[in-house]
Amino acid sequence: MLVHDAAELKNALRAAQPGDRILLAEGSYGGGLQFADLHGEEGRPIVIASADPNKPAVFRDAKMGLHFSNAAFVELADLVFTVLYSNGLNIDDGGVRTGPGSHHLGLQRLRIMDVGGGGNEDGIKLSGVSDFRIVGCTIERWGTGGGSAIDMVGCHRGVVRDCLLRHNSPPNATGVQCKGGTTDMEISRNRFEYAGGRAVNIGGSTGRQFFRPPLTGNGPHAEARDIRVEGNTFVGGVAPVTFAGVDGAVVRFNTIERPGRWALRIVQENRSPGFVACRNGEFTDNVIVFEEARWAEGGVNIGSSTAPATFKFARNWWYCVERPSRSQPKLPTKEIGGVYGRDPAAAKDVAGAEAWKPAK
Repeated sequence: MLVHDAAELKNALRAAQPGDRILLAEGSYGGGLQFADLHGEEGRPIVIASADPNKPAVFRDAKMGLHFSNAAFVELADLVFTVLYSNGLNIDDGGVRTGPGSHHLGLQRLRIMDVGGGGNEDGIKLSGVSDFRIVGCTIERWGTGGGSAIDMVGCHRGVVRDCLLRHNSPPNATGVQCKGGTTDMEISRNRFEYAGGRAVNIGGSTGRQFFRPPLTGNGPHAEARDIRVEGNTFVGGVAPVTFAGVDGAVVRFNTIERPGRWALRIVQENRSPGFVACRNGEFTDNVIVFEEARWAEGGVNIGSSTAPATFKFARNWWYCVERPSRSQPKLPTKEIGGVYGRDPAAAKDVAGAEAWKPAK
């Protein structure tokens, strides 16, 4: 079905059935469009996409672009979101934290630019979403006062892959955030350019009432578990990776170039009763190229009430551009097989180094 404006899109989605493809003609569709209970089926998703990816449909000049609640087996592709005052795209569980929420969703080749302002505004906001994929999307310039390119609260079994996230290094912004009980997340093969204070925030600080599923008993609770950050490229920003109240996360095979202060942080922001100290992180097989003048605390910031002795470091390649002899970081535990002071651009004998190239 081909639609040409917001009114036709609303009518098409109200009548949509599993397997329907709703194609949007080129043009502006405004924003502030909200839809609930849009359900496809396994193998028969409801697809919402630009009819011509080279002439995309644009959602703009509104508080937000699109908002879906309690959606299942829905795919969005080749849409543009820009000049929005709050979030670009919202997907949530309708506030029913004990239900299945929104699930089996695909977001492909979306372009989200210039959303929000100086507050906590996100490019993509996901709350209570499971079994989803965000692939090949570009997100540029989101809220600088706590906003994220992709913000996940209580999300499970998701993939963020092959995306470009670009900003201008606002210290209070985040690239990808996983918090509120988020579990089993893969963040891989993305490129983060000056994505903010924390390019990837593994955890965070969430009010108990927002966790999905709801917290029960006395714990142990954690902001996030089983998060994998693999094969990404980070350029600039304050800290590429922050472990924040997480219980188990792996960061490996990434390239980190010229971070603003640290290669990683270990912090504890949610100190409510029953929450574990930030623990069980792994940082392995990464290439870190840094400038001495911008390097702080030996490259690792460790906050109070954390468990840094539970972190593992192995086979990372550390290189200080100006003074290679000053390349060794200050890690909370002994690193196994680390390489210090050798230019990775001229070496091929350590995992990950052969793929490293300076950013353009």
